[in-house]
Amino acid sequence: MIEKLIVLEDIDPVIFYGVNNTNMQLIKALYPKLRIVARGNVIKVLGDEEEMCAFEENIIKLEKHCAEYNSLKEEVIIDIVKGNKPQAEKSGDVIVFSVTGKPIIPRSENQLKLVEAFAKNDMVFAIGPAGSGKTYTAIALAVRALKNKEIKKIILSRPAVEAGEKLGFLPGDMKDKIDPYLQPLYDALQDMIPAAKLKEYMELNVIQIAPLAFMRGRTLNDAVVILDEAQNTTSAQIKMFLTRMGMNTKMIVTGDMTQIDLPSSQTSGLVQALKILKGVKGISFIELNKKDIVRHQLVTRIVEAYEHFDKEQKLEREKKKLENINK
Repeated sequence: MIEKLIVLEDIDPVIFYGVNNTNMQLIKALYPKLRIVARGNVIKVLGDEEEMCAFEENIIKLEKHCAEYNSLKEEVIIDIVKGNKPQAEKSGDVIVFSVTGKPIIPRSENQLKLVEAFAKNDMVFAIGPAGSGKTYTAIALAVRALKNKEIKKIILSRPAVEAGEKLGFLPGDMKDKIDPYLQPLYDALQDMIPAAKLKEYMELNVIQIAPLAFMRGRTLNDAVVILDEAQNTTSAQIKMFLTRMGMNTKMIVTGDMTQIDLPSSQTSGLVQALKILKGVKGISFIELNKKDIVRHQLVTRIVEAYEHFDKEQKLEREKKKLENINK
């Protein structure tokens, strides 16, 4: 009789043990000769050495499956314990699996291009309208790299320029003011990483979410770094961000040229960067459009209506200019 402790490291124990410990009860039933006690992320096993070796091997396989798919079904447990290969989940173009076990896949041709560009290049610019999935796809790629242990951390950043609002008027300290503004990034992460694991990653700084100003002076190694809403950066800010790149690091810069919140006198750093960096080896540029919008169908219609309005306004301005010249 020997005793062994197995620590579950890369998963949320709640998902592994199942609702009301149903998965754990099944595992105990499949190993009647072993005494198994699970608490927190530690499984304590007592019993025959040979039986225990097989148990440990299968627990590692189950943990790996749970980490990849964010779920652990009873039929998967039975298949793995009996030595059968579990029925493959829908894979193909899957980037990662959501916390509900649903596959997150590129939902348009341009989103697929973004996934492919990320695999081939260390820096990718993804430009497109609201709802085209550029930020969500970028975060999914970063989560996959972290799960596959290709990197040690994910860093997400946004310039602190708000859509017609002022941070200073918000209550609380700096973190309280900034957190609501960074909420879209938290929302995407909560879709892909179980709550307990995400909390742990945040506390250990494995996942960092910070305003762009906090990037100054840093060298970012072994990471996937995402700059969201890059159209609101100044020329100096985007240059500062892009030069933070360290060893074994990939960067994704996302932005929407139609949502620039900077004063009209300031040039968007993203607009300038696209002109300067075009043709630089190792940098890829992906343009998404209204066909890539994956939100409510009304979003596409709203984007089209505003595009039409902007064109009419532009024509009106040009007409007035010509009239003034001819006077």
